[in-house]
Amino acid sequence: MKGPSQATKRTIASIAVGVGLLLVVLGIRASVTGRDAQNLPAQIQSINPVRSATQVQKQEKIQVDLIDGYTGVLVINKVEPPVVSLDSLPAAKPGQQVTLPLVTIFEPGNNTLSFQPTKGALIEQYNTGVNTVVVRYWKIVDGPAASRSFTWQFDVI
Repeated sequence: MKGPSQATKRTIASIAVGVGLLLVVLGIRASVTGRDAQNLPAQIQSINPVRSATQVQKQEKIQVDLIDGYTGVLVINKVEPPVVSLDSLPAAKPGQQVTLPLVTIFEPGNNTLSFQPTKGALIEQYNTGVNTVVVRYWKIVDGPAASRSFTWQFDVI
């Protein structure tokens, strides 16, 4: 009894390679990365640390990038640091740096909210393990009564 011919072997190998390539292409098209993987609301462009991040440092900056016309507050492990807008701070004198208060900073030009844990702040460092951040955000013209919220967690080492 004879085995399969060379032509049959080549045909089978070609089909296997074709199926393999098709599976790779389908896998790439079905993958979800970046902003879509974070499942962010349309009003939030990005968050840092990203959702479900692992090995976050105890004093890493939390930052939320909102779309134009929005502001908000951060609630970190059930603590809500006050928010100060950069444009409300006194201008630095020539040759001096602006000293930022130890609160959540709203930068109106970029529509970002950021908080950096540091000594003397309401939160000096994050807890080891799971930490939860809630951003309450609203259209500036509508005010906080029209706020929505988004919650995410990250792990601190």
